[in-house]
Amino acid sequence: MIRVAVVQYTPLHGCKESNLRAIADLIEPVEADIIILPELCTSGYFFVSKEELAPLAEDIHGEACQVFARMASARNAMIVAGMAESSGPLFYNSVFVFRPDGSEPLVYRKSHLFYKESLVFQPGDTGFPVIRDERLDLSVGIMLCYDWRFPEASRVLALEGADLIACPSNLVTDAWIRVMPARAIENKLFVAVANRAGSETRDGETLVFKGRSALYDPWGETVGEAGPTGDAVILSEIDPTLSRDKSFKDFNDIFTDRRPDLYGPLCRRR
Repeated sequence: MIRVAVVQYTPLHGCKESNLRAIADLIEPVEADIIILPELCTSGYFFVSKEELAPLAEDIHGEACQVFARMASARNAMIVAGMAESSGPLFYNSVFVFRPDGSEPLVYRKSHLFYKESLVFQPGDTGFPVIRDERLDLSVGIMLCYDWRFPEASRVLALEGADLIACPSNLVTDAWIRVMPARAIENKLFVAVANRAGSETRDGETLVFKGRSALYDPWGETVGEAGPTGDAVILSEIDPTLSRDKSFKDFNDIFTDRRPDLYGPLCRRR
């Protein structure tokens, strides 16, 4: 069994060092094999210019990356954290995945930008990665917040062998509460949504984040769920092998029954 910690956390906008300390305090008592943190967990979310984002973004050698790498090693755990990434003059809304073996973190750049994110971030160019952890016999697929709206994202991760989809998020709508379990059902795998709580106000506009971080099983049932407000850690055990049998009943399998010869032209239509 794999111990999964889904962290709901309320960062302070623009305060990287205090956010890192708060995250460390929140997860200090947690014993887990994989720890999933929200989107932009070190910086806050609502940015309206690249100039204000620049001091908080970093590459794989940055301050927060070093902190999370040490945490992963000390805890013997995989840590999945959403952060602002800098790449030369460009910025990406990214997920960094840290492994306890000290290897270079994997980076996923958000494919589908939401609302005013396009004012400061570039659309992602990494595709949807699946990280294999042989130590845990676990394959983790990564997507990020608004990616949930696009069933192709989770399907690609499932076809690449993901047992669990980790989805750091800063969700401000309610539709995802119904759709995320569907993503688990339609791909028959576990889905972990690490959402933030709280609110942020910029230029007279307030975004309220919905909380309710959750872990769903391959049948779309809720394994654990946080409340709509406040910080919390959902700690659950999962059996990743339950994601690998895509059959149901005696004659059907959701993958072998697919008809990709019919889907291609339809999916390319606009």
